[in-house]
Amino acid sequence: MSTGSTNALPPAEVTDHDRAPAARVHSRRGRWRWLRHEWTLAVLGGLLLAVALTWPTMRHPASTIPGDIGDPTLQAWQMAWAGHAVLGNPFGLWNSNTFFPETYTYAYSDTLLGYAPAGMLGSGFEAALVRYNVMYVLVHALAFVGAYALVRQLGAGRWGGVVAGVAWAFAPWRLAHAGHLNILSSGGIALCLAMLARGHGWSLRHGYRPERRRPGWALAGWLVAAWQISLGFGIGLPLVYVLLVAVLVGIGAYGLSWWRRRERPPFGRRLLAADLAGGAVFGAVTLLLGLVYLRVVDLNPQAERSLAWTESLSPPLIGFITAPADSWLWGERHAAAREQLSWPPEMALLPGMTLLWLAVTGLVVSVYPVRHRVALGLGVLGTVLLGLGATLGDGDPGYLTLSRHLPGWDALRTPGRMMHWTSLLLAVLAAGTVTVLAEAVRRWSTRGRLRFLASVVLLVPLAMVALEGVNRTPHPVVPPPPAAMRAAEEPMVVLPATGGAYDLIFMLWTTDGFPRVTNGLAGFEPATQAQTKAATAAFPDPGSVAYLRSIGVRSVVALPGWAAGTPWEGIAARPVDGLGITREEIDGVLVYHL
Repeated sequence: MSTGSTNALPPAEVTDHDRAPAARVHSRRGRWRWLRHEWTLAVLGGLLLAVALTWPTMRHPASTIPGDIGDPTLQAWQMAWAGHAVLGNPFGLWNSNTFFPETYTYAYSDTLLGYAPAGMLGSGFEAALVRYNVMYVLVHALAFVGAYALVRQLGAGRWGGVVAGVAWAFAPWRLAHAGHLNILSSGGIALCLAMLARGHGWSLRHGYRPERRRPGWALAGWLVAAWQISLGFGIGLPLVYVLLVAVLVGIGAYGLSWWRRRERPPFGRRLLAADLAGGAVFGAVTLLLGLVYLRVVDLNPQAERSLAWTESLSPPLIGFITAPADSWLWGERHAAAREQLSWPPEMALLPGMTLLWLAVTGLVVSVYPVRHRVALGLGVLGTVLLGLGATLGDGDPGYLTLSRHLPGWDALRTPGRMMHWTSLLLAVLAAGTVTVLAEAVRRWSTRGRLRFLASVVLLVPLAMVALEGVNRTPHPVVPPPPAAMRAAEEPMVVLPATGGAYDLIFMLWTTDGFPRVTNGLAGFEPATQAQTKAATAAFPDPGSVAYLRSIGVRSVVALPGWAAGTPWEGIAARPVDGLGITREEIDGVLVYHL
């Protein structure tokens, strides 16, 4: 005993100098503890998954684009224009440089306005392509993080969150929309729901827990919802109605609880203030954007679509178990089923075979209470019935009923996009099942022989949902803008102005300086654009030159190599003598100065 005591100092003799090394080590460890935090790992994991499962998007981001040379070029221009306008002339945002001399042209399609901050980074054609490709990867990562956060808040475990996040963010049906960034940009839906649930202290597993209320999270949820709306009404408008219903149900439940208990349930003034402030911002953004779109319809009555569009784009039931052609695992296997679909890009709606199996199991085995499982199952059934559109009977009652009576719903002419909500509900159900499995595995793993087997069991559902998300999406090279575009004075016309994909490429070309052009492509054709096409079919001739001068056009850029099969075929051989204009050729492209 004496020997042991002489080798150790009494507690009173331990000095600050002796404690310092241990304290410094502890401090260093604490400083980097955030790297091991659940949410740091979730974000980093989401980014790595997104890069891997969207590959080869980031292989050549300055020259290629995922999907096709169509809508992606339009959306690359949209992001670039938003950043350019907000930095340079915010009040001129809606009057873009395309479709000259029309107004409110930026709102001719879903705007992706919420990506304006990204549009402020860099300038020019290559920057627009890199920006688009980076955002394409990031929207998948955000969808993963949003779904992960939602199911974690609702009571699922980490493994359940990972499986749900992968299953929702990389679902096979999303591969049909590789060229539609506005449709893929749905991560804000899950994220805002997660924040709102956290802010209000509510989960599926544990119900309402007043002590867990966080007004700041509630406010953040409303702001994220407003940002989601700014990415486009096509995906955002159903969120508006979901949140409206949630508010009404919440008010009803609060009043019922008050009436039953004869005392006011805990809610709190700070949370009420957060809801009122956040809801006001959300409502204002929704209203202002809605008014802009209504203004477009007022100026262009042909922009309004009849319900015949909804009827033609309503998928049959087989579409919900059919994968798009870009699915590596199911694409070729489901080729025969896709032949039964009149428009596969909007009707191949497979959420994932693994996800379906896990969700069905989740109705029986789950960490959620039975009543909540039933509610989730009814939600899946309801969204599927709405997603059928006019295929379900005649759609009334159903999707067409909403189109006739809910403000703005008639603009959502593609019922299959309800799959956002169907697959999210399926992911929540699946997370409940995986959480039960993970908790059982945790008990098994305490036994040495079962530890390895337990780990494999958990990896199987994760590996399967990831495998179903592997793509074979094409990544075509986008033609770069010709030098002649920089030599032409604005406003200009770029020929051939066919109104097809060429016009989308021309829009992207204008990101080098944003010269005003008559070109553009949207879901409808403005009256002046139709007149310009007709008037310039014989260009250059006296009539076309006079017309272009009358609307303010100063130059025409013609690409003879692109004009085969169009009214401008052979334009290089057409004389300009006596027209009062000059022509120059730059690298095979013609520039006419009016």
